[in-house]
Amino acid sequence: MIRGLDTEVKRIRRKVFREVAKLGFKGSPETLNNDMEEIPYILVNEDSPRYRENVYRSRSIVRERLRLAMGLSLRPENKHVHLTAGVEASNISEKYYEPPLMQVIPSACEACEEKGYEVSDMCKGCLAHPCMEVCPKDAISFVKGKSYIDQEKCIKCGKCKSACPYDAIAKKERPCQMACGVNAIVSDNMGRAYIDNQKCVSCGMCMVNCPFGAISDKSQIFQLARALTEGDEIIAELAPAYVGQFGDNITPRNLKAALKELGFSEVYEVALGADIGAIAEAHHYVEKVTTGELPFLLTSCCPSWAMLAKIYFPTLADKVSQELTPMVATARTIKKEHPNARVVFIGPCAAKKLEAMRRTVRSDVDFVVTYEELQAMFDAKGINLEEYEAESSFHDATGAGRGYAVAGGVAEAIEKCVNEYYPDVEVHIEHAEGLAECKKTLMLAKSGRMNGCLIEGMGCPGGCVAGAGTNIPIPKAQKKIKDFIKASSRAIPPKELEEIELK
Repeated sequence: MIRGLDTEVKRIRRKVFREVAKLGFKGSPETLNNDMEEIPYILVNEDSPRYRENVYRSRSIVRERLRLAMGLSLRPENKHVHLTAGVEASNISEKYYEPPLMQVIPSACEACEEKGYEVSDMCKGCLAHPCMEVCPKDAISFVKGKSYIDQEKCIKCGKCKSACPYDAIAKKERPCQMACGVNAIVSDNMGRAYIDNQKCVSCGMCMVNCPFGAISDKSQIFQLARALTEGDEIIAELAPAYVGQFGDNITPRNLKAALKELGFSEVYEVALGADIGAIAEAHHYVEKVTTGELPFLLTSCCPSWAMLAKIYFPTLADKVSQELTPMVATARTIKKEHPNARVVFIGPCAAKKLEAMRRTVRSDVDFVVTYEELQAMFDAKGINLEEYEAESSFHDATGAGRGYAVAGGVAEAIEKCVNEYYPDVEVHIEHAEGLAECKKTLMLAKSGRMNGCLIEGMGCPGGCVAGAGTNIPIPKAQKKIKDFIKASSRAIPPKELEEIELK
């Protein structure tokens, strides 16, 4: 498990993002093509650490990363396409993401085995040979005093591994495939990983679990950097999982001031939209579920969870809450107050990039960037967050809305609102985290075993603090959010907040 660790893969990603952000902030349209072509040589040179067999392959991979970071698609392998092909269309601040969002860089993939069992040097050749005894297909024999698995006969049941007293049988599994809860990772004709976009819900767990950095997502940092230099009114909405993501000593005041130094005119908390959503969904639960009009209610704030329900369980689509997600609710609040502003959602989530592409959302959210990408933008501008401090902090949201950042926090916020506004109503809560668990939960719901429940789903194990675009280890982020919630001046939003007209 490498998710949440600061690895060389993350460092390379950040370097690419930094260079792309520099192009947006300081680059010249006249020299953009040449500047792009120079980046692989800046990042991979004779002084660079050696992680591939040669610099040529490393540069080839950086070139594809560069295209994705510019918002472009990977180049096909079967025909010549120049590195900068299509860049003219990306050289605008209004460019949106074009699916697929998650892509495997073929030249970076090591073609890991999909699944299999292999005897290691730990084998003692024991007399009991339990691995042979439990194998249902007689796939194990003794060769030179050691167990040997005939891969042609093996059905990959794993019984031999469970029976071995020395743990001498290793389970080999492709990390990205193991991390994907919807089985969207398959193999191409060369044995490399390939994403089935009909199944993918863009959670990004494959990306953060690939130890070779072969999977990456598209970015808007170039377009955002360009927009920030144009002088227009651009407002940031900051998802609550931001706490601790930019350094242990970085306060909300530091971050707010640094964002303004970057070029943002104002900063809002997305937790404000979460507060609005918690109130709305509390009413929805009481009015629809407790009356029997709906058998249960599925939360909608996690886009991967909502996509999972709609793609894999289409009969449950009408059970997904129709209330605005916190991102959209906050964006609409901003655009009511600042009708000419462009709104940038800054959060931990890769899937939010595609949520912003929906026709109903596109006019509200103009850009989506992750904390990882934002840090690279600070790097590009040479901004040390400790050197900046705003006069005021964020005072919009409550502990309930800020709790949306961790698994279980959405349901807990809604439950607290129901208890406050409808003290005589009993709330039944279920929550799942990670797409595999989410699928199991939806299967139970479909079979009628969760009637009467408010069901929260989070695509990333751990919740938003464990998203694909985060900067710090998950346990640390969870503790930071817990402390942040405790420090909030109000525990739950006042009922009057529902009177804000968002639709």
